[in-house]
Amino acid sequence: MQIELTGLNDQGRLSALFGSNDENLKYIEKVYNVKITGGNGILEITGQDEKTEKTVSDIILDIANSIKRGYRVNKKTIRYLIEYTREFGFKESEQLFSSFIRVGPQRGFIQPKTFGQQEYLSAIKTGDLTICIGPAGTGKTYLAVARAVEALLENEVSRVIVTRPAVEAGEKLGFLPGDLAAKIDPYLRPVFDALYEHLNFNKAADLMDKGIIEVAPLAFMRGRTLNDAFVILDEGQNTTKEQIKMFLTRIGFNSKVIVTGDVTQIDLENKKMSGLVYISRILAGIDGIKIVNLSKSDVVRHPLVQKIIDAFEKHEKE
Repeated sequence: MQIELTGLNDQGRLSALFGSNDENLKYIEKVYNVKITGGNGILEITGQDEKTEKTVSDIILDIANSIKRGYRVNKKTIRYLIEYTREFGFKESEQLFSSFIRVGPQRGFIQPKTFGQQEYLSAIKTGDLTICIGPAGTGKTYLAVARAVEALLENEVSRVIVTRPAVEAGEKLGFLPGDLAAKIDPYLRPVFDALYEHLNFNKAADLMDKGIIEVAPLAFMRGRTLNDAFVILDEGQNTTKEQIKMFLTRIGFNSKVIVTGDVTQIDLENKKMSGLVYISRILAGIDGIKIVNLSKSDVVRHPLVQKIIDAFEKHEKE
């Protein structure tokens, strides 16, 4: 089967598609047991059957079209698309690349790296309350904070509030050194890290000093009404039913709320009392509320993370 790569004459675009030393094409050849040859914008795909050739053709053309639309495609993106196609069937990457977040001082943009992440971003855009459940490394907090920063920079909201429950996971808060702020800081550090990545350090610090961005323990939300704000509750699996109810009833006018968490990492003494597990059951199907479940296929950290998650799941089933 022959395909024509129109609109990819620029060497940078071809390099993005082919990869260094044609490593992307070689990877596709290995996975699908095909031979890819050609030049001058025309590729010849030779495989064991027409169906395989068509699948490979669709993947290459879809990646090429994404590159032409200006999206940044790298080796990890291409390999994810191939692995996803092998497991779930062909799905156009146009959907994957249809969402992006514009952040940072230079207004760069962040793309979803998996179809699950794309669904997550779409849910945030269309819902007033988004509940995202998934394992470590799926970008739950990272994307939520990025979207909050974008909303602030675009004047969609007047402030950003990020909160976490301060749950004692094996260590007692009272025995940690320092004052209350110093004791709480380790629980909020991942949120600060995400903010500093999306905004430069000085800009983030300035917005926090002015109260435009607030990062605080969940207990500090009691009694407040959160209007005109982008509000994120991170580590929601470590809230109780009472805490999650308190938080969700803070929602004010013109506010967006995201609750994230990993139900396999509940640090509460009574895991059955997790507020995140509770609301994922009772709020399903309510208009304006979106529930997104990410899986190990959405992990975008080191490849070992997926294998670690597999090992834990296998052991727990046994």
